[in-house]
Amino acid sequence: MDVFGELWKDHVQRLAENWRQAVKADDLVIVAGDISWAMQLYDATPDFDWLTKQPGTKVLVRGNHDYWWSSIGKVRSALPPSVYALQNDHFIWEQWVICGTRGWVCPGEEGFDSNQDQKIYLREVERLRLSLLSAQKNKAQQIICALHYPPFSRTNQPSAFSDLLEEYAVKKCVFGHIHDSGRDQIGQGLRNGVEYHFVAADGLDFKPKFLTD
Repeated sequence: MDVFGELWKDHVQRLAENWRQAVKADDLVIVAGDISWAMQLYDATPDFDWLTKQPGTKVLVRGNHDYWWSSIGKVRSALPPSVYALQNDHFIWEQWVICGTRGWVCPGEEGFDSNQDQKIYLREVERLRLSLLSAQKNKAQQIICALHYPPFSRTNQPSAFSDLLEEYAVKKCVFGHIHDSGRDQIGQGLRNGVEYHFVAADGLDFKPKFLTD
């Protein structure tokens, strides 16, 4: 990532140091996608090893650059015990339930292709629905949703993603993906009952963001 500018210089070391200062062994860390540049699952092993060395239990959702992410069964079998990958289901952590999916660019965004993007968008909406429905069946009371893409457009127009978050009474939603100047305009804070948090690493100066006790 260093090739993307001075902001990313020594980012791995900085992130590790900040992680260890902020996170304890009994904490949960949500990693909102773009986890490894690997193209194949076995090539992502060094990045899994890096995650294992950091304290806490980690929950992952897929990012748009996670090409190594194959079938969920294969992904989960390759992950170490302290790391869990979400897909169409949920993860229980004390009084919280973690749901999520990759998401996708929303209709109304510049460059949105009604043929190609619409298919992926609808598929990801359904995956989010399945994840939230699995939590509902488990009588979840407090839900945190993890997405890679923002659940609304850069002009902060709602989408099927944000509609689902409201329908299932999600308490908090974290997302990343945006790395350009547009991140300053992306919506955060409380919106129709959902608390939104932008958590791209470079947007947080490579410091984990505290969500809740």
